[in-house]
Amino acid sequence: MPAIVGPTASGKSAAALALAQEFGLEIVSADSMQVYTGLDIGTAKPSAEEQRAVRHHLIDVASPEERFTVARFVELAEEAIAEVLSRGVTPLVVGGTGFYLKALREGVPTAPEANPERQAPLWRAVEEGKLAELVAELRAASPADAERAAGNPRRVVRSVEILRATGRPPSDFPFTTPRFEYEVFLLDPPADRLRQLIEERARRQLETGLLDEARALLTIADRSPTALQAIGYKEVFPYLRGEATLEEVTTALVDVTARYAKRQRTWFRREPRVHRLEMTGEEALPQLRRMMREMDLV
Repeated sequence: MPAIVGPTASGKSAAALALAQEFGLEIVSADSMQVYTGLDIGTAKPSAEEQRAVRHHLIDVASPEERFTVARFVELAEEAIAEVLSRGVTPLVVGGTGFYLKALREGVPTAPEANPERQAPLWRAVEEGKLAELVAELRAASPADAERAAGNPRRVVRSVEILRATGRPPSDFPFTTPRFEYEVFLLDPPADRLRQLIEERARRQLETGLLDEARALLTIADRSPTALQAIGYKEVFPYLRGEATLEEVTTALVDVTARYAKRQRTWFRREPRVHRLEMTGEEALPQLRRMMREMDLV
């Protein structure tokens, strides 16, 4: 089935909406922030009108105060895809969260989820200079896992956490088997054009309600790590606290979004079996339409 991915502001949603309306598709969002209610303008979530025009899935399925894992995403996404297919309709996966796409294509680990309480003593050991001891513990159980961790503190801590919790190294836990296969189209416009689009969108968001959304999230920030992580909100908080001007906030928002887009581009360029289109969604629409028809995807 088709999937359209790319960095933020590359025009994925607009292209997907046009294709969905033309071919009668339903959109399955692969965006780690659009799953949360209340994060609308800052995440460039499809408008209510757009969602009425084309049915969307995996939008507004979690509260900002709850933790939403990649495993949960895959579970819900595959359920949605299966349900759409059962009605004789083609799903179109659309998003910019690279590890969501990777999980859909390759599966997710079956090891226990990370637990901050279990990891706390391990991180204390790292801070005390005992990383080598943790590596030795991991190597004694599984030289291959120690080799893969490569002395990276985060990987070592996670691996030893799994080992101590289960008595088994991470390599003993296989990945789930993906239920579907995807034909991936990457929108990858030039960096200067993408930054221009990011700046235009940032100013538009600030004019159309982003400040109000951020103000509402600020009231629950102490119990919502999501609110503190989401690009488009944490950059606005200093303005709401009287610590920065609106222009300073705008510059910060554009800069951090551009850096995030660069990381997205790097991730997607490493993905195997991707059709890369070096243009925006609007520019790529004729080509996407032709390629999807030729591949019998629509």
